[in-house]
Amino acid sequence: MPTLIVLIGPTGVGKTELSLRLAEHFQTCIVSADSRQLYAELKIGTAAPTPEQLNRVPHHLVGTLNLTDYYSAAQYEAEAMQLLETLFAQHEVVILTGGSMMYIDAICKGIDDIPTVDAETRQLMLQKYEEEGLEQLCAELRLLDPEYYRIVDQKNHKRVIHALEICYMTGKTYTSFRIQQKKERPFRILKIGLTREREELYGRINQRVDQMMEEGLLEEVRSVLPYRHLNSLNTVGYKELFNYLEGEWELPFAIEKIKQNSRIYSRKQMTWFKRDKDICWFHPEQETEIQEYIHRSL
Repeated sequence: MPTLIVLIGPTGVGKTELSLRLAEHFQTCIVSADSRQLYAELKIGTAAPTPEQLNRVPHHLVGTLNLTDYYSAAQYEAEAMQLLETLFAQHEVVILTGGSMMYIDAICKGIDDIPTVDAETRQLMLQKYEEEGLEQLCAELRLLDPEYYRIVDQKNHKRVIHALEICYMTGKTYTSFRIQQKKERPFRILKIGLTREREELYGRINQRVDQMMEEGLLEEVRSVLPYRHLNSLNTVGYKELFNYLEGEWELPFAIEKIKQNSRIYSRKQMTWFKRDKDICWFHPEQETEIQEYIHRSL
């Protein structure tokens, strides 16, 4: 049976290099589950595969979008599933790797068939958010979908807005679309988690941010500054340097905030992943043990 090896772990843990070596070992390709590496303009700040890495192993779903393209986890699920069907015709094993929790779940469990929001509704809701503020939108959500209102993070404007978009567009509650039923997949899923001691991981994250700055992250961020309002740029590394470029922060402070926010994000990722009992955990240097585990499971 075809097998999808899902290699996951927090930012900076060492997924990239290990995924390359595993792909070479199994003579296969890599599918990205990173919601920001999809954007062609964001190479340095997303730690996208380098030309040398792309030469070593074929990668899919990297650099396929422009910043202005609208894209959702549901679109990712549809595109990736179609792609996997093609890849499994050529390979017995395919590697999926990345740190975007929603994208991993989209492939492993499937996500609910929530309608794609049309541009008109999206524009209307953004306008309401700018004019009336988040508190007013939360009050509206409480009336339109009290069940979702009770569980949503009311400080997360994206979630509140999206739920209201669905309510407005369909005339139904957002909750009515969230059946959260796990979908059957035509392939075996083998989840491998990578973890390090917290101090070790934090040291790597700090080092990686310094390396990104040396590689030209500031220039990359400056080149996309006109698009700073887009959701694709609402991400660690870009937000902080936008504040520097607009004169709000000093550069050393902005770099320190990138490190801090990356560490916070890594904790969020681990909290999410730890809920999944199907993940078998390893230190990234246990490459032999990981290969043996995969071979035993095939």
